[in-house]
Amino acid sequence: MERYERNAVRARPVLKQRGQGMSEYIIITALIAVAGIGLFAAFGDTLQNQMAGMSQEMAGKSGATDIQKAGTTANTARTRAAQAESLSNYNQQTGAGGG
Repeated sequence: MERYERNAVRARPVLKQRGQGMSEYIIITALIAVAGIGLFAAFGDTLQNQMAGMSQEMAGKSGATDIQKAGTTANTARTRAAQAESLSNYNQQTGAGGG
């Protein structure tokens, strides 16, 4: 009996380490997801237009209009990135409507 109890005590730290590893994995996965969402928010319009242009070209049609839109949205993103962010230009930065 004594031998069994010693083995049971030894197994507990292993379970705690597994839980810690899983927690770290979940945190890292969440950080990657947040970074991906941020990148998509910053470059979403450009990526969407590029994908539309490539899809048109692969279908045998002209994707020039969509590719031109991608260039326009990329320039808009560059302009927004160069601006100082503040509450006074929030609507301009986010493209939100309103006063």
